[in-house]
Amino acid sequence: MKPTLDKILEKYHGRDKKLILEAFDFAKDAHQGQKRLSGEDYIFHPLRASLILSHLNVDVKSIVACLLHDVIDDTKVSPQEIEDKFGEEVCFLVKGVSKLGKIRLPKQHLEIGPIEKETSLDTENLRRMFFAMAEDIRVIIIKLADRAHNMETLKFIPEEKQQRVAMETMEIFAPIASRLGIYTMKTKLENLAFPYLYPEEYQWLVENVKERHLEAKKYLGKVQANLEKHLNKEGVLFTKTQSRLKSYFSLYKKLLRYEMDFDRVYDLVAIRIIVQDVKSCYETLGAIHKFWKPIPGRIKDYIAFPKPNGYQSLHTTVFCDLGKIVEIQIRTEEMHEIAERGICAHWATKEGVDLKKRGQRFAWVKQLAEWQKQNPNKEEFLNGLKIDFFKNRIFTLTPKGDVIDLPEGACPIDFAYAVHSEIGNHCIGAKINGKIISLSSQLKNGNVVEILTDKNKKPSRDWLKLVKTNLARSHIKKQTQFNFFVELKERFFPENRFAKIPSKKPFKKKLEQTSLIIIGGGTGIAYFLAKCCQPKNGDKIVAYLTQAKGAAIHLQNCQNLKRLKSRSPEKILEAKWQ
Repeated sequence: MKPTLDKILEKYHGRDKKLILEAFDFAKDAHQGQKRLSGEDYIFHPLRASLILSHLNVDVKSIVACLLHDVIDDTKVSPQEIEDKFGEEVCFLVKGVSKLGKIRLPKQHLEIGPIEKETSLDTENLRRMFFAMAEDIRVIIIKLADRAHNMETLKFIPEEKQQRVAMETMEIFAPIASRLGIYTMKTKLENLAFPYLYPEEYQWLVENVKERHLEAKKYLGKVQANLEKHLNKEGVLFTKTQSRLKSYFSLYKKLLRYEMDFDRVYDLVAIRIIVQDVKSCYETLGAIHKFWKPIPGRIKDYIAFPKPNGYQSLHTTVFCDLGKIVEIQIRTEEMHEIAERGICAHWATKEGVDLKKRGQRFAWVKQLAEWQKQNPNKEEFLNGLKIDFFKNRIFTLTPKGDVIDLPEGACPIDFAYAVHSEIGNHCIGAKINGKIISLSSQLKNGNVVEILTDKNKKPSRDWLKLVKTNLARSHIKKQTQFNFFVELKERFFPENRFAKIPSKKPFKKKLEQTSLIIIGGGTGIAYFLAKCCQPKNGDKIVAYLTQAKGAAIHLQNCQNLKRLKSRSPEKILEAKWQ
C-alpha cells in the first residue's frame, strides 16, 4: 500500500501532498473492514485508481476526489462531511463520480457483435450523457481511472458480470477517452476488455504476434541507432527517439481490414522522434526521406490538419534497412504530451497556459479557447473545465436503462412520446426515480422516468402548453384533432358517427358538401364558408369549430380568425381544399 501511495505523492509537493495524505487516511477509515472480491482491503481500489490518475498529471483535487470517490455510496460518510473536510469543489467531484456510476449500458446492447460495427444511437446518447451529467471534465477523468482499475481486477467478479462490464468499457469508456484525446487510457481500456469480449480472437492474435514483436523490436533497435546517426549528420535537432508496439485491439481491427495479413500492417511497430519545435518536425521529415524512400500516399500531416481530439504529428512510412517497411512519427514534446494525455496535458502546464492555441485542437472545447482570453492562468483554467456544450439537452433513462435524449425543460409527456407514440397517447402520469410527479414537471439529467398509462386516456390540447419536442406536439395535435372530429360527428350524427351528411341539413344556414374540403385530416365534418373573408377554392384556409354550426372555414390571414384563435386555440383545425 505504501509504495503505491509514495508513487502518487512524488508528483505533488507541500500543501498538495498533505491534502492527499489526509484524503487517504479519511478514505481508509471510512472503508475500514470492507473487502474487494479479490480479497484485498477496499482502500486498495481508490488508491490504485488514483495512481492511474496521477500518470495523467491531474490537479490535486482530482486525486483527492478519486481517493474518496466510493465513500458516499459504500460507507456511512455523507456528502456534507466531505465538503466540511475537503471543500465544496472536492465534494462536487465526488458526487459527480457517484452519479455517473449509475449509468449502465442497456441490456439489449450487451449481445456481443462483430468487432467492426456501427455505433447505435442509444450507445452514442449514453456517451453524450456522460458529458452532460458530469458537468466537469475532471469527473469523467476520475471515472475513467476508476474503470481502468476495475478492469484490471475483472477476473475476480462473477463471469456473468464480466461481459457486461467489458462491453461497457469497450462501448462507452474507451471511446470517451478517445474523444478526450487520452490515448494511453483508451488503449489500456480496449486491451483490458478485448480478451473478455473476444477471447478466441485475442488468443489467436497473441499466438501469432509474439514472434513478430520480438523480431521487430530487435530490428528497430538497429534502425533507431542508424536514424539518430543520420539526423545528427544532417544537423537536425531532436530530443529523443523511441519505439512503440501497436496495441492488441487496434492491431486486430486493422488486420480485419487487411484480410488478416500481417505483411500489410506497416505500423505493427513504429519509431517516434520527439523534436524541439514545429520547424524541426518538417526538417526531420525531409532528412528521413533523404535517407530512406517514403511510400507514396503514406505521408500524413496531422500538424497542419489535427485530428478532432487534438492529436498532432507527422507520419511517414518508409522503405527502411533491408527493405523492410517502418512507420515513423515526428512530433514536438508538447504534441507528444497531448497525444498521450489528451486534454489532461493542460494540467501539466505552468501558469500562463495558452489555451487559445491548444484548446482549438479539440473541436468540441472551442468555447474554452474563447473563455481563456479573459482567464489565462492555470488555476482559472481548471475552474473553466465545466462542460456546457450539452447545456440545452438532458439525458434521461427508462426503467430498463435506455437513454432518452430530450431538450432542456422537457416534461414527462415529451419523454412518453419519445419512447413510443402509444405510450404518449395514453399517458396519465409519471414517476421519477420511483416517486410520482405531475406531468408538468421538468425532467433533469439522469432522471429514471416511468410513464403510467391508461388505455382509455386520450391526449389533451392543454399538453401543448407543456411539451418542448416537436414529436410530442405533432402527436398531440393529430390525436386531439381526431378526437374533435369524432366528437363532432357523434354530436351531429349520433345514429352513425361515420355517416355522410344527411340530405336534410340540420342547420338554418346552408352547409357545403364535405367532399370539397378536408378538415383535421378527414372528411365528414359539416362546414360553411365564413362570410367575413369569403374563402375560395385554392385559398389557404383554416377551420374553426363552432358550437352548433359545424366548422367555419376562414382564410389563414383572416383578422376575425386571429381573434378567435387567441381566444380558443383548441378549436382551430387544419383544413385544405380536396
